[in-house]
Amino acid sequence: MIIVTGASKGLGYAICRRLLEKGHNVFGIARNVSTLNFPAAQCDVADYEQIGHIAKKLKKESAEISGLINVAGIASMNLALTTPKEVVRRIIETNLLGTIYSCQHFAPLMIRRKTGKIVNFSTIAVPLALKGESIYVASKAGVEAFSRVFAREMAGFNITVNCISPGPIDTDLLKNITHSQIQEIVSQQIIDKQFTIDEICDLVEIILDDRTSSLSGQIFHVGGV
Repeated sequence: MIIVTGASKGLGYAICRRLLEKGHNVFGIARNVSTLNFPAAQCDVADYEQIGHIAKKLKKESAEISGLINVAGIASMNLALTTPKEVVRRIIETNLLGTIYSCQHFAPLMIRRKTGKIVNFSTIAVPLALKGESIYVASKAGVEAFSRVFAREMAGFNITVNCISPGPIDTDLLKNITHSQIQEIVSQQIIDKQFTIDEICDLVEIILDDRTSSLSGQIFHVGGV
């Protein structure tokens, strides 16, 4: 079974659909799971106890967890000085703490099997240091740093930890960004194009493949920097 957070829409949902099409068992986690037609649980990843409750339930059911994909995330494109503290807190809690909490609770279920793959999500805005995204970048830079160190901590259990850092893709995170702003970001990438959700799903598949078991602690910048 592969656990996917942020499973109800956008990239998370697309990854779930792709994995299901490839014959994987998928368990989705999202704040609203009413529209999902595969096993899922309603949960805010920023809530440590909620995540822990799901992990305990899966352990009790003897679920065989082979992977964890942390997609859940939020963004607010605004200058640091004008970002309300409530928004700052929510971004950090969802993006950074949500990723850490999920790893803390679900990695032990993979340790029992002495194998597994964890894929976290960052953003190309981190290396590009994009103006107006300082809080969002701070949360995702934390995800990248955590992923690199956590990969070392999990290596002895045959569990890999990698991070995908895509440029702009067509999801709800871009709904408040203009076309010209997107193009400005894309122009700073090595590959001057906006990537599709399917292309990100392709990369997830590659990382999950047994043939890439030697890859760990890596940050994959989709588009290149």
